[in-house]
Amino acid sequence: MRILSLVFLFSFIAAKGQDAILKDSITQLEEVILIDALKAKNATGITPSDVISAKIFQSYSPVDLVSAMNQIPGVYILSGALNTNRITIRGIGARTLFGTDKLRMYYNEIPVTNGTGTSTLESYDLENLSQIEIIKGPKGTVYGANLGGAILLTPKEALGKSINLRNNFTVGSFNMIKNNLSFNHQDDVFSLNLQYGHLQTNGFRENNNFERDGFLLNTAYQINEKNTISLLINHVDYTAQIPSSLGATAFAEDPKQATFTWRASQGYETNNQTLVGISLAHEFNQNFKNTTSVFYSYLDKYEARPFGILDEMTNGYGFRTKFSSSLEVFNKTSQITFGGELYKDEYDWDEYENLYQDNNGNGSLEGAQFARNKEYRNQLNGFATFLFPFTNVLSTQVGLSVNKTKFNLQDRFNEGNDNKSSEKSFKAILLPSIELNYHPNTTNEFFANISRGYSNPSLERTLTPDGLVNPDLKQETGVNYEIGTNLRLVDNNLNIGLALYQMNINNLLIREQVGDDQFIEKNAGKSKHQGLELGLDYSLIHTPEFNLNPFINYTLNYHSFVDFVDNGNDYSGNEVTGVPKNRVTAGLQTRIFNHFYLNLIAQHIGKIPITDANDVYSDASTVFNLRSGYQKKISNKFSLGIDFGINNLTDKVFAQSVLINTQGFGGNEPRYYYPGNARNYYASFSIGYSL
Repeated sequence: MRILSLVFLFSFIAAKGQDAILKDSITQLEEVILIDALKAKNATGITPSDVISAKIFQSYSPVDLVSAMNQIPGVYILSGALNTNRITIRGIGARTLFGTDKLRMYYNEIPVTNGTGTSTLESYDLENLSQIEIIKGPKGTVYGANLGGAILLTPKEALGKSINLRNNFTVGSFNMIKNNLSFNHQDDVFSLNLQYGHLQTNGFRENNNFERDGFLLNTAYQINEKNTISLLINHVDYTAQIPSSLGATAFAEDPKQATFTWRASQGYETNNQTLVGISLAHEFNQNFKNTTSVFYSYLDKYEARPFGILDEMTNGYGFRTKFSSSLEVFNKTSQITFGGELYKDEYDWDEYENLYQDNNGNGSLEGAQFARNKEYRNQLNGFATFLFPFTNVLSTQVGLSVNKTKFNLQDRFNEGNDNKSSEKSFKAILLPSIELNYHPNTTNEFFANISRGYSNPSLERTLTPDGLVNPDLKQETGVNYEIGTNLRLVDNNLNIGLALYQMNINNLLIREQVGDDQFIEKNAGKSKHQGLELGLDYSLIHTPEFNLNPFINYTLNYHSFVDFVDNGNDYSGNEVTGVPKNRVTAGLQTRIFNHFYLNLIAQHIGKIPITDANDVYSDASTVFNLRSGYQKKISNKFSLGIDFGINNLTDKVFAQSVLINTQGFGGNEPRYYYPGNARNYYASFSIGYSL
């Protein structure tokens, strides 16, 4: 009934077309002309994608990247804390317990997914991004054809000829302080964006402190008419306490509490990571271009867990090159794109006993070492697409991606035991895609896609409980079928986005818990992911004095196990674990005299099956967020902005993330739930100066 109430309350709705009044709704500090004022797709050719730009960001707290992404149909992030996020796209990745896998993530076209397939969205500051583009499913040939799809992060940069300085300062509940300082310069041949951000908060729960500092340098220099060189440096350093998940009883009694062992050990993690990339864009001629990037990434992570302390270090490096060309085929101007990327990293991880019980209540204490490992992880992706227009309104695009993955694990704690060092090399896998696009006019389109995708098991999960690589473990593969449309009707005031899809997954990878924080991975059958994604956005009133824009985004997931037997239990026909059947985001966005705005957003999450047997579900929940502000240019050089927001307006107790199929050990109940924040407030003050 709640879903129906939301649908009837906001009868016009959306995700695809929220740029209808974009120019009136973003970058109110008028001299700061940034790319976050635009929605520019990076997906190749006619590949469908969704773009989250500044208009969506403006509805949420500058800390709340998760809610902004959850506004997109088909995308759902389960967030246990600022440092604990799990991105799922069309149900892919929902069965992963911790972190995000089964997709590829790029930052300014540089791959930032590590060698084992893990991506960390929490490493990037929302205020440093101009937009996020999401390709749902394996149709992103140029971006790896992963089953979950691809996420493309674009950092801010200046447009036009301008020099400006801006600072945004935010305070909020739970002793939250956030500051973002940016300097932007743009002229005919040189651009520079420099940003520094700081965030600290005590968090809603016990043992939930978080502190992060980040630095971004994004600069480009046009050497001549044919060559432009770019440099990207992104550095993040954060420390986060970990309250962990709660069982049903503890969650009902007091959602603020931390799990006993994590509270007693004062569990935490520290992350120090840097990404450096250099890119050269070269124009051979008007019809033939290339962009090549070389990059290096570094991660130093230390995690104090009650069952053991993990000390990690990762050094990653590689390159990515993409050629694009226009050519005449059968008297039609066609486009071809081809290239490849190589990613290699070296991962060192050591484990130590945690002697917190002997530390007089002072938390974690490093004890004797019991594991020392080194991994070498290699991924090679090649890709090519060919776009051919049959007519002025009908086009097709065919693509082919190839992936080769190789893992090597060396147990350096038991170096005398040859069986403890092992290698896993997957056969090269071919991933074709075909797209059709019919656009009868400049505002409407219809599309269809068939594409094949894959996902790798992580290296650690390829091991048996004895520490040996499972030679029978296979990659997940699947075929995606999709049709959809994007329409603009009613004098371009009504935007409709609709997609229907079915993805059939083979060699389904599941994780089985065999001990406290000990898991193994295995293939266990097939699943079928069917869904409907709908976005409607209506510019109800659009005048210089007043804008009123209602919207609603709806996701219907019908994801089920087709053939799934695990430990003698047959779960065939059950709902896929970790995926809500219904999700709704609805809202009203208003603007008065282009200076004052008020946005009210409701996000509804249906109940989620937590066990493969479907005998435990999380409760459905609806959370309301409100944000308003006033922003005005007060002189030729200065502009000011004031923003105020309330998250969880009705103070709803809800689970913002769940762990699936977890087990209780030592007589304890399973810990399924990560509580969401109680009602909280924030306010921001921004000032901009333009030279």
